[in-house]
Amino acid sequence: MLVLSRKVGETVRIAENIEVTVVEIKHGKVRLGFRCPQEVPILRQEVYDREQADESLSLIELAEPAGV
Repeated sequence: MLVLSRKVGETVRIAENIEVTVVEIKHGKVRLGFRCPQEVPILRQEVYDREQADESLSLIELAEPAGV
């Protein structure tokens, strides 16, 4: 894992088309702004984990024989 220190207003660039900017730091929370193409999904980890769990459950349900 790469760990960087940034101040408000400073940006980190990921590859050619993704920018992450520190927008605000207040009360122990950091607000980040993302600039990237619309086709690049950006999700909070808990949302991503929930979507993955839901997808796994759907695949299990599809694999079960009917009437079980």
